[in-house]
Amino acid sequence: MSNEKVVVFQCGNEEYAVSIEHVVSIEKLEHVNPIPHLPNYLIGLMKIRGELVPIIDFEQILYNRSGVDEVLARVVTMHTENLTVGLLVKEAKEILDIDRDNLKQIGLVNYTKTRYFTAVANLENRMITIVDASILVRSLEGFNDIQSYVEEVKNEEKVNN
Repeated sequence: MSNEKVVVFQCGNEEYAVSIEHVVSIEKLEHVNPIPHLPNYLIGLMKIRGELVPIIDFEQILYNRSGVDEVLARVVTMHTENLTVGLLVKEAKEILDIDRDNLKQIGLVNYTKTRYFTAVANLENRMITIVDASILVRSLEGFNDIQSYVEEVKNEEKVNN
């Protein structure tokens, strides 16, 4: 029996999770530098451990409302294929070992707007939707521009230091 270790978080009234192998840290939402004309899912950039990280409002993506003012809001910082991103969630709940036998692949991966939902953990008294962070950022409109901007800023910082 093999297990999948995940970080469980809440958005809306639902629970979601990402594989712990992608998670760098869980932070409080602190000073975010807003950038004009960003897509509504992107709050801005936040400096986390010396690195500029784009902060994605997951509540905005899923439910079309911002999670910025949630009291327990946290930023789950994750490595994706090309960039470190922060996912703003309503609440970071726990680290959980899920038996792979409880992970069910779901047909929603075929639906273009929810390709990043890769499975559902069907547990005794709860269901947790598994999110693939790399697929999520690839599916966000305009994210390539944001990635280019962050890389430019990093290169400017290197030149100035």
